[in-house]
Amino acid sequence: MSSIASRLARVRARIDAAARSANRDPASVRLIAVSKTFPIDAVREAFQAGHRDFGENRVQEALQKMERSADLPIRWHLLGHLQTNKARKAAPAFAMIQSVDGVELLEKLDQAAEDTGHAPELLIQVDLAGEATKFGVSPDEVPRLFEAAGRCRAARIVGLMTLPPVPETPEDARPWFRRLRDLRDQWHASGVPAHMLRELSMGMSGDFEVAIQEGATMVRVGTAIFGSRHVEQ
Repeated sequence: MSSIASRLARVRARIDAAARSANRDPASVRLIAVSKTFPIDAVREAFQAGHRDFGENRVQEALQKMERSADLPIRWHLLGHLQTNKARKAAPAFAMIQSVDGVELLEKLDQAAEDTGHAPELLIQVDLAGEATKFGVSPDEVPRLFEAAGRCRAARIVGLMTLPPVPETPEDARPWFRRLRDLRDQWHASGVPAHMLRELSMGMSGDFEVAIQEGATMVRVGTAIFGSRHVEQ
């Protein structure tokens, strides 16, 4: 079996090739290694291979891993749905929270960031397909979040994230990624500050190359790095 280090190297090579095929600088794409359900030893192996950005779906699992890797300068990203009652725990723990899906949650994170002196970067999760099984806000509701972000004292919206329907082929995901990029451009043209639209987090193990071609600045890759998903811890 190939090692995590070798799989990481292959993913990085694919990111490089995808960026160059779109006439983009590969350095403009950040890889988030999705370590949810994988043991801390897997995180440490990826860290030893030079990786620093890791993504988790659940606050409690992430906090346990943070405690067990406190000796490592890891940048942790929360990718999964965040309940408002966990905002106070999440705000000081993560470098980035990619799943902001409501004004109330944004306000709770802002208050927690102000109280703790730690302000994670935040992404608005945009629900483009209206799937009942997924979280996020519809494009029509996103401007309300930008308005609320303008009133925040500590929290910082820096971009957008989407989780499209599971594609049968990578090309099936392209229209969704293109739609998020187009919305980003529309919102910027309408006056949303560029610093709130800097990041586009889109693309996973099965379609991250297409996402990069459509403008992703972050891709969230788990299986292609760590292997088949483990059972929940």
